[in-house]
Amino acid sequence: MDNDSSSEKTKSIVLNFYEAALNEKNLDKAAAYLGDTYIQHNPYVADGPEGFKQFIQFLKETYPLSHNEVKRAFVDGNYVILHVHSVRVPGTLGRAIVEIFRVDNYKVVEHWDVIQSIDAPLYPPANRNGLF
Repeated sequence: MDNDSSSEKTKSIVLNFYEAALNEKNLDKAAAYLGDTYIQHNPYVADGPEGFKQFIQFLKETYPLSHNEVKRAFVDGNYVILHVHSVRVPGTLGRAIVEIFRVDNYKVVEHWDVIQSIDAPLYPPANRNGLF
């Protein structure tokens, strides 16, 4: 497999995993993309496939209508970086998220994220570029 097709496959694995997990909240479908080992760097989610399943169950119960829109996806070797607009409650501004996933042997095995609430500014912003 050449570098371009390998990068596209890695990106596709993460995008399919992300859609199944965060938007469909389909544990079985998402688990097909998850490695036996899953290292989690978000301090609110436990390590391992079981921690991941607990998080998705939390989303299903607490935010059943949540939706995450991937605005950009980048691949760097076996890492995939997503720039995401996440809305947990429809009608709210949501959050801007950068998600980083590591893929090993075509499975998602590690995750980091940085999350920023999108608040209506109390003052005029210094630019009109927006978060996306």
